[in-house]
Amino acid sequence: MNVIVAGAGRLGTQIAQVLAAAHNEVTLIDVDDDRIAELEGRIPVRLVAGDACEPALLEHAGALTADLVIATTGDDEDNLVISLLAKRQFAVDRVAARVNDADNAWLFDGRWGVDVAVPAATPLISLIEEATGATDTVALLRLSKAGVDVIETAITAESRTAGRVLDDVRLPEGTVVATIVRDGQPTVPDPALRLRPGDEILLVSHNANEQEIHAAFQ
Repeated sequence: MNVIVAGAGRLGTQIAQVLAAAHNEVTLIDVDDDRIAELEGRIPVRLVAGDACEPALLEHAGALTADLVIATTGDDEDNLVISLLAKRQFAVDRVAARVNDADNAWLFDGRWGVDVAVPAATPLISLIEEATGATDTVALLRLSKAGVDVIETAITAESRTAGRVLDDVRLPEGTVVATIVRDGQPTVPDPALRLRPGDEILLVSHNANEQEIHAAFQ
């Protein structure tokens, strides 16, 4: 699946990482050049600096061949413009948009090119599930086209892996760590990274279930 994510804040970056880990082709756009430079080499997605509200920029990012566009900026007006362009000008099959202000929710419908409107408070996995149209949920999410599960676990003070490096954790076969969210920011899953309470870990697996992942970390 070819995916464009507009908005490289915490939410957009996490979505991009999870979808990329599930073997999708992902392009992440942000108007802030410094934010794009900060992410260079840290996440396995194509990064594009520029305003996704500009048709030329969206075309450069690959909108003509995109299967899914997700607008996750912090500005509802921008998310609506991006959605309208994606649907009307580039005929993107599926468009999802984040609703930052509940008072604007009534605008996020087919008239603006929005197939899926997602409130800002929606959990990450639920947002991805809504955006991709996945219906076969196992653990937190099954990306049906990729044939993999995305499973989340959290490190607490009682977790036996707290204080251990990631490389010491024996993961089930066919399982990889997609990202570790620490202090609200996604981080690269470096094998030498020492786990600590509060870390949220997103894993992608072809075989393991939620119980097996829990057993590995807890």
